[in-house]
Amino acid sequence: MKLLKLTTGWLEPVIKLLKGENPKQQLTIIGRSLIVPLIGIAVFLAIWQGTAPRIVTSLGAFPGPVQVWEQSVNLVAEHNEEREKAEAFYERQRLRNEKKLAKNPDAKVKIRSYTGKPTFLDQIVTSLVTVMTGFLLASAIAIPVGILIGLSPTLYGAINPLIQLFKPVSPLAWLPLVTMVVSAVYVSSDPMFSKSFITSMLTVLLCCLWPTMINTAVGVAGISKDLLNVSKVLSLGWWTHIFKIVLPSAIPMMFTGLRLSLGIAWMVLIAAEMLAQNPGLGKFVWDEFQNGSSNSLGRIMVAVLVIGFIGFILDRIMLSLQKGASWDKSAVLR
Repeated sequence: MKLLKLTTGWLEPVIKLLKGENPKQQLTIIGRSLIVPLIGIAVFLAIWQGTAPRIVTSLGAFPGPVQVWEQSVNLVAEHNEEREKAEAFYERQRLRNEKKLAKNPDAKVKIRSYTGKPTFLDQIVTSLVTVMTGFLLASAIAIPVGILIGLSPTLYGAINPLIQLFKPVSPLAWLPLVTMVVSAVYVSSDPMFSKSFITSMLTVLLCCLWPTMINTAVGVAGISKDLLNVSKVLSLGWWTHIFKIVLPSAIPMMFTGLRLSLGIAWMVLIAAEMLAQNPGLGKFVWDEFQNGSSNSLGRIMVAVLVIGFIGFILDRIMLSLQKGASWDKSAVLR
């Protein structure tokens, strides 16, 4: 319920307005949180529609909002068509196996997996699974390490040079190394995960560790001395000190790092998928670019907007979690 309230906060002034509670104030809130963003989007769409036909490329005029919408409808239709093909494929296998078992109840039957081309929606799911896996693993490493180096200046001094060394490294530099290491180490006749998934996930992990680690360390190091003195007076144990004093105080900075890391993870993943041709939205964009059809620009633009929208949604989810976890409910979080 709390998360729902945080993500649909503009509904509250609408309800209050309908009840007649301070109409002027409620209209101001609605205008600022809902109407103004819609006006901004409308202006952007108008400028886009007006300038797009004037940009002529080797594949034709740059697509406007109408053409992009048409391609988005086509992509959904292609997904539905592919799902129908998959269902028909499994239905044919089922009927064939039933006939085989009817003739011989002891016969061995097999269900082969459908190997059709991944659709645009399939690529979205693949990218989301990959980015969240890499991000969660990176967070599981970065938060404990950030706490430790935040509590110990000596440990911070030892690890900080490594952080500053690896933090600026581009995913395009990590990707060849990760690919070769995964190919050499991850060897199995029946792997649980594909090598492409492991490669993309590890690249994301290596690039999104640092913001969370640094911000967590800064948040821990900046804990009020009064709180530290209270912990000493009460003779709190190490784990109690961490969970009762350190984590609540460091949450604002920690979530700032998590939001930055998630944004970086999403950008890194798309770049890694494009370069390595691993399944996902990045590969979809590259394939359409290589395809060079008259619809390619429109389909690439659909992917660009979806990538941006998903990034926005992921950030809003993290913001909602931050508001729910933060002890200071009066803090302004955006």
